Amino acid sequence: MNRQTFPARFEPDPDGGYVVTFRDIPEAITQGDTMEEAQSMAADALLTAMDFYFEDRRLVPEPSPAQSGEILVSLPLSAAAKVELLNLVVAQKERPADLARKMGIRPQEVTRLLDPKHATKIDTLADAFQALGKRLQLSLIE
Repeated sequence: MNRQTFPARFEPDPDGGYVVTFRDIPEAITQGDTMEEAQSMAADALLTAMDFYFEDRRLVPEPSPAQSGEILVSLPLSAAAKVELLNLVVAQKERPADLARKMGIRPQEVTRLLDPKHATKIDTLADAFQALGKRLQLSLIE
C-alpha cells in the first residue's frame, strides 16, 4: 500500500445517498447523493483533511489495507509527494526555517512547499527531499 491511497467506507444513508468515512483519516467525512458523487466528494474530503495534518505538523498515518466493502481513494500525486515531505520533516524534527536554510531558499517558499494545495514544481520537491537526505524517484507502474 502506498501513502497516496486510503480505504474508504461508503455507507448508504437512510435519508438517501452515501456517507463516506476513512478509518485512517477520521477528519475526512463526506457524503454524496449518488455513488459517483460520493466518490468525487471522497477524493475532495481526503485532500481537504490533509490540511489538518499540515497545519498541525502531524504525521499522516500510513493507509491500512482495504477491508471488505471499502473502496480505495487516492490523493493527487502532487499532494502525496507533499505528504511524504511533511512526514519526513516531522520525523526528522526539522523546522521550516532550517529546511529553507539547507535549500538556500526563503522560509516563505518552504511554507508553500508544505501546503498540499499549493502547486510546486517537482524539481523543487526533489530539492527539499535532497536537503533532508532523501531522493525523490519517479517510476511508472503497469
